[in-house]
Amino acid sequence: MSRRVIGLFAAFSVALVSTSVLAQGPAPKVLRTPDGKPDLQGFWDFATLTPLERPANLKDKAVLTEEEAKALQKQNAERRDRAASSSEVRSTARAAGGGAQAVGAYNDFWIDSGSTVVGDRRTSLITDPPDGRVPESVAGVARQSGSLMEDMAAKPPIRVLATGARANGPEDRGLSERCLVGFNSGPPMLPSGYNNHLQLVQTPQYVAILNEMNHDVRIIPLDGRAALPGSMRQWAGVSRGRWDGDTLVVTTTNFTDKTSSFSPSVTTAVGTGTTLKLTERFRRLNASTLQYEFTIEDPATFTRPFTAVVPMAKSDQPVFEYACHEGNRGLMSIIRGARAEEEGNGAPR
Repeated sequence: MSRRVIGLFAAFSVALVSTSVLAQGPAPKVLRTPDGKPDLQGFWDFATLTPLERPANLKDKAVLTEEEAKALQKQNAERRDRAASSSEVRSTARAAGGGAQAVGAYNDFWIDSGSTVVGDRRTSLITDPPDGRVPESVAGVARQSGSLMEDMAAKPPIRVLATGARANGPEDRGLSERCLVGFNSGPPMLPSGYNNHLQLVQTPQYVAILNEMNHDVRIIPLDGRAALPGSMRQWAGVSRGRWDGDTLVVTTTNFTDKTSSFSPSVTTAVGTGTTLKLTERFRRLNASTLQYEFTIEDPATFTRPFTAVVPMAKSDQPVFEYACHEGNRGLMSIIRGARAEEEGNGAPR
């Protein structure tokens, strides 16, 4: 649900300020905890209009001009303003036609995907490779894709986030639809349609990250302990952290084969988590900005590693409870509908 809606269920105690990963000038004084480490704590919002991959129509353009960025932001603001009126919400309801559209999916009123591009006006969050795109997949690697009501050829486990194939049971639906994995909480964390929001808590021994989406908490030890044996797999992998100067570096392995190596979108899953090595870097740039960078390394899935940089903005807004019960109820209806369709009772495909 959008933060506009789940705000009714308040819990803790995050707004987007565009920042540049290429900021010039003298480095600001680093805020520090009592043990002398950079203070990364607080509530952070990572919503942005900047896409993960550079759009095809901007193939040779790494950075928007200031005028282009303002025009894009203005276009988005105008669309949101129109959607804010009840008449516009009704008039912009998506037409039937299959998938989410057939059941009246969210329009802009319910979406909270940011209002600005990143501060340096990059055309993609991916910074390496230079073309701003996810590298090509290795030949023959597992790949799943499809829309909500589309019958996919994929076999379980279904690794896509918000889509699925048959409806013989809940295991045939997407992971976020089953409330198992949030579609922006990762790891890695990727801006998405809403709930781009987290809380970070830090001690000398641990860092904890609470994602608003799907209420996931990652507890990351900083004491140099060894990773778990390869036979022990977890939904969010096994994370170990260390300080490299003023940068917190988190390495995560031991993902389960039920997740993908990477999902460029909620309806696409590439590879399997068993071969993924994820490296995340957190660096406090100033009082209001946390720079989040992640690198995907998986030679069994992609032809080369790739890196993305996401600015996170300090906020005074709370993290709200994410009560994923909409999907749980929906699953019962999906499965009942599939059984009715098989019996010829006219359930729509």
